Amino acid sequence: MATLLRKQIEKSPNLIIDGLNPEIVVSVGGDGTLLSAFHHYQDISDRVRFIGIHTGHLGFYTDWRDYEVNDLVASLENDNGQSVAYPLLDIKVNYAGGGAADIGLSLNESTLKQISGSMVADVYIKNQLFESFRGDGLCISTPSGSTAYNKSIGGAIINPRLNAIQMAEISSINNRVFRTLGSPLIIAPDEWIKIVPKSTHRTILTCDHQVITTRQIASVEYRISQKRIAFAQYRHMQFWRRVSNSFIGKVDLDD
Repeated sequence: MATLLRKQIEKSPNLIIDGLNPEIVVSVGGDGTLLSAFHHYQDISDRVRFIGIHTGHLGFYTDWRDYEVNDLVASLENDNGQSVAYPLLDIKVNYAGGGAADIGLSLNESTLKQISGSMVADVYIKNQLFESFRGDGLCISTPSGSTAYNKSIGGAIINPRLNAIQMAEISSINNRVFRTLGSPLIIAPDEWIKIVPKSTHRTILTCDHQVITTRQIASVEYRISQKRIAFAQYRHMQFWRRVSNSFIGKVDLDD
């Protein structure tokens, strides 16, 4: 499929293939392939738009099917810069013992988990202690990522038009001794989340499909990024229709 797409683009006198400084990145595969493409080009995400062609059965970031290559190429030839943008998640990792912090950017979610046993961590919202968490871990997601891992652990689905992030618990422990809120939290644009693990040597931090680090973590800070991901909006599917098609199978929602 990727080879066919390349051949069709090469036939066009108005299109040029540029892997170093593209204006539009076309991903062929599924959501995982598009996540990889996003991280490959995230340093120039402010001037790149993405398009997804999906070759499987489920794709939240992929608007085109594998049999629509000719239609896609025609849209590329008539491109006028139209786009739709989604929020991203900023991740700042502070390490035990000091040193330079690591900065990450997530399209879907970031998780903080314990390698073995229960993770114990203090959760701060806007520098105010909110709760002491005990369980398998925590997941911080973007609105577009709310339909991914976040949904599987009971998180809410958020329309990407909302500039917010969400924290959902992964198998929290709630009894007479230990207590957490036990429901997802949706964080406003002027707020941020800081997680401080009590045990720093057995935690693992992920960003989308990548493991960021297994080093000793002092704290992780999450906030809505000033950056956004842009998709070429030739026929970008309305969000709730996408959700309905993917999880329910209905197609009767209006645009």
